[in-house]
Amino acid sequence: MEIRSTTDQDREVFVDTLHAAFALFPETPVDGGGVWWAALEMDRGLLAVTADGRPVGTCGAYSFELTLPGGEPVPVAGVTAVGVLPSHRRRGVLGAMMRRQLGELRARGESVAVLLASEALIYRRFGYGPATHTQRLTVPRLRAALVHPRAAGGNGPDTGSLELLPRAACGEVLEEVYDRYRRAQPGALSRPHRWWALGAGQPPVSRAPRYVAVHRDADGVPDGYACYSVESRTLTVDESIADADAASTALTRFVLGHDLVEQIVFKNLPPEHPLRWQLADYRAGQVSHDTDGLWVRLLDVPRALASRGWFTDGELVLDVDDPFLGEHGRYLLSVRDGRAECVPTGREPDLSLDISDLASVYLGGTLPSTLVRAGHVRAHRPAAVALADALFRGERPPHCLHWF
Repeated sequence: MEIRSTTDQDREVFVDTLHAAFALFPETPVDGGGVWWAALEMDRGLLAVTADGRPVGTCGAYSFELTLPGGEPVPVAGVTAVGVLPSHRRRGVLGAMMRRQLGELRARGESVAVLLASEALIYRRFGYGPATHTQRLTVPRLRAALVHPRAAGGNGPDTGSLELLPRAACGEVLEEVYDRYRRAQPGALSRPHRWWALGAGQPPVSRAPRYVAVHRDADGVPDGYACYSVESRTLTVDESIADADAASTALTRFVLGHDLVEQIVFKNLPPEHPLRWQLADYRAGQVSHDTDGLWVRLLDVPRALASRGWFTDGELVLDVDDPFLGEHGRYLLSVRDGRAECVPTGREPDLSLDISDLASVYLGGTLPSTLVRAGHVRAHRPAAVALADALFRGERPPHCLHWF
């Protein structure tokens, strides 16, 4: 078997092989485009080919920016299109592609890779760990009343305005608002312009018919949106973001007040979203599909840790095992005034952990103490656990909306 790089000439066979791996058929393009694979970067793809030339596996990557705690955006590889034909599974094809890809990502100078896992059992063995979480919230229309804020000076009256537009009429507004949002949200990924132009992805990026409620501030500047559709008396919000709480509440109030629907479904909310607390009936919001979001893989531990922002001073010695790549390192993490240095050290470790566990705490969405209690991370002194929790905690929980 050969693992080889792909070019634009391989696009059709790559897409066909990937669909066959999942027993799917390519969907019909929307308005002459809008298929998710339109944004594939074929110069970053890999194809597993048998000795007689038959393609049996695929693997690709997108070029994104990931916003880290502290607001630092860093280039990352968005691993995607990973599949092996059923006839060639459990023969080492996936492992060979993963090993080849990680080597290429390092060669490109990328210190972090990310992915969305189709199955939770697959990617931890390759060094990935779940780093953000998401949930679905369903609210019955008849129980959707919001309470007035009780805190003086809190989420006050909205001084902006709302406009309802079809998706086709507001592409530039969506792109502008999303880009501003993702630069301030830890765990968020960039959406390159070509994705919007090609309609590659899920709503609101795709060209699927949708309505969009656009919120504008008092000066008329777009500062939020909610993209939604209605089917069988269910209003489904694909995505809702806003620069400020008042704009977010205005958009929430708009979709909850929609006529002729029986329930409103918010597809992708961060676990700490305030909506349930805003409902007059706290139990009206039913959480479902509470699951992992973005998975992270560190390719260069010192550079990755030095890239993010930090909110507590301190020092930790991390003993990190990377069994898939056969690597092991011990690093001194020193944080002062929001910045970190991370260098190899011979000092005794404070924490011993797998590379996938370090990935899970990297964005601040999982506390090291949780993984200590789960038996994944070993603490060599009790005080190290509390310090690790304080160090790795971000300014806000990470969340990723972008599908790839």
